[in-house]
Amino acid sequence: MISINHWGVVGAAIANMVIGMLWYGPVFGKHWKRMMGFSDSDMKNMPLTAGQAICGGAVTALVIAYVLAAEAYVWGSFMGESGTVSFAFMLAFWPWLGFIATTQAGSFLWEGKPFKLFAFNAAESLVSMFAMALVLTFA
Repeated sequence: MISINHWGVVGAAIANMVIGMLWYGPVFGKHWKRMMGFSDSDMKNMPLTAGQAICGGAVTALVIAYVLAAEAYVWGSFMGESGTVSFAFMLAFWPWLGFIATTQAGSFLWEGKPFKLFAFNAAESLVSMFAMALVLTFA
């Protein structure tokens, strides 16, 4: 049976949400909107309300955090290592590279979005995954 620290999962999901809100908000929000070609009126006319989008983001953050926690348990058991920053980085990096960055590359490869936008989103995902892995590693 896999042992999951549920408070760690919640903490990791919160870290994911905070990084996303900062990254796409006050830190790089204007830059992201420009790369997306969005105006302020476009943002107001999004299909979801801000509250709906935040709730959806919270659900996805909890799913990612739970799966990452299960992965941490398996990798920690297999490798005999856990509780280090290097373990947290590897815990974040390999799923990011194998699943997240490769999936996000579709925006550049198939949707005609600029490579710069792909790199921007992929960087946020890596930072977020690393923060989540740190929370789970040290929770």
